[in-house]
Amino acid sequence: MKENINKGNQSPSLGKGLRVGLFVGSFDPFTIGHHSIVTRALPLFDRLVIGVVGDQVHKPNMQPAEERMKAICELYKNEPRIEVKPYYGLAVDFARQEGAHYIIKGVRSVKDFEYEREQADINHQIGDGIETLLLYAEPELASVSSTMVRELQHFGIDVSAYLPNP
Repeated sequence: MKENINKGNQSPSLGKGLRVGLFVGSFDPFTIGHHSIVTRALPLFDRLVIGVVGDQVHKPNMQPAEERMKAICELYKNEPRIEVKPYYGLAVDFARQEGAHYIIKGVRSVKDFEYEREQADINHQIGDGIETLLLYAEPELASVSSTMVRELQHFGIDVSAYLPNP
């Protein structure tokens, strides 16, 4: 697996002739729900880029991107089809940069669905036809979120059951 922690690092050959998917998020932290989405999406693509939000003004207490990326890289270190990279700005711009024609998103609830459907519509309009694939959470993972994990951590609860093992 390749890791790229430099903004804007692009190879002109990326994505040519390959089915490339992009799974984007803040991943603070990367949960078993995220891992499930990656595991289920990977067979659909020749290359899957996990795009880690590099800066987040709406979540000022977020772990640095490098820390979040390190954990994800460790998890997928033996999977050469997965790359972990930071991204800054719009997901559709990052998708274009990576040669991805598909953005993968996980959906846990009706609330998630409505939000992601609206994002998918806009991304399709401004992203020159980039499609969004919505993968529904497995029922036993529908309650797992990064926010929930952070809250439990804050109160000293062991969250290891909600984090994937490398």
